[in-house]
Amino acid sequence: MKILYVAMAVVAPGSHGGATHVVEVASELAKLGHELHVVCAYEGKESQAELLLPVEGGLTIHFYRFRRSDKTALLRYPQLVRLAANLKPDLVMERYYNFAGIGLLYARRHKLPSILEVNALMVDPPGSFKYRMDGLLLRRMEWWATRQCEWAGRIVTPLHTTVPAKIPRTKIAELPWGANVDRFDPANLPELELVKLRRELGLPSRQEGARVAVFAGSFRHWHGVEKLVEAALQLVPTDPLLYFLLLGGGPELETIRALVRQHGLEERILTPGAVAHSKIPLYLALADCGVAPFDTSKHLPLRHAGFFWSPLKIFEYMAMKLPTITIDLPPLNQIIRPGQEGLLFKEGDVSDLAQRLQELLAPGAEAEHCRETMGRLARQRVVEHFSWASHVRALDRLIAELTSPAVKV
Repeated sequence: MKILYVAMAVVAPGSHGGATHVVEVASELAKLGHELHVVCAYEGKESQAELLLPVEGGLTIHFYRFRRSDKTALLRYPQLVRLAANLKPDLVMERYYNFAGIGLLYARRHKLPSILEVNALMVDPPGSFKYRMDGLLLRRMEWWATRQCEWAGRIVTPLHTTVPAKIPRTKIAELPWGANVDRFDPANLPELELVKLRRELGLPSRQEGARVAVFAGSFRHWHGVEKLVEAALQLVPTDPLLYFLLLGGGPELETIRALVRQHGLEERILTPGAVAHSKIPLYLALADCGVAPFDTSKHLPLRHAGFFWSPLKIFEYMAMKLPTITIDLPPLNQIIRPGQEGLLFKEGDVSDLAQRLQELLAPGAEAEHCRETMGRLARQRVVEHFSWASHVRALDRLIAELTSPAVKV
């Protein structure tokens, strides 16, 4: 089946979560035999560029990329029409963002089956800047979001509360994101590269007793990295072989680096910055546990609708056999079961986080055995329930339903 996948706000391929999502979903659909054509953004100088991405089995994904700064996605509609007229897709899938909708509009006008992917709150809560702005626009943004939901044959989202309440629940399929369990597999990594990277970062070996906690994600308030650093500052001075590896970029990175420098701990709390997604498995393989210290108090939509993010970093930690520490909040406390795949702490409580880190990263053979056991359980759980392959198998069942001769668009 020929699928037109529209993700106009996403620069893909790329190293951030949205790009990972788009590329992994497209790749797994291609492995199932579908022909994938992805319309997305890029940050080059040309107004338009194409890219062919090989995937497993000798297949190729076609990327049609438009310069992100040129126009809003809605103004790209004529170009999408010309592209789709040549491709003649059997189904249109679109990733939602505020000014999206051209894929669903095309599907509606040409009577094609369609799927809307929603990964964030579509209608921002009262009190937010976007809600106030939409009020000035007579709620036209809310109207447009609702129209897209009405046009879509099915809606795929990690949590149904992301979708306007007036949309029937039966139209919504809750599907978590996943991990690429082949790429994120410690058994597949070359030992020489790991040794080289450990040396470059200045990390002692496990044989020397070093233990490493890793964070991989965005340096934004609601990801909680500052809470992790506060916990690290409590623990590092009394444990000479405890290290923290903080991967990623974002608006809080320089603030975090300044805090670490202020305490003279640059060699113990490492902040190498953004890392290409293809290199993340190497960095995770150096760690003994993963940390996802989200802070929903810093993000109004999460407080309003629940934790609707599908935690990509947690799935990738688990795939790498890392026991994981995260907040005691649904659905995270259903993914990480305390004492099985990791430990939970009270959201926002630095002392509780420090205690869990100390417990999981204690020195000695007994603690190491505990980490190894949790890590095995974590990988087993993510392979069985939270891989991109399992996500796309469920998505493929929805595609089959929508394209069945019995279904009228």
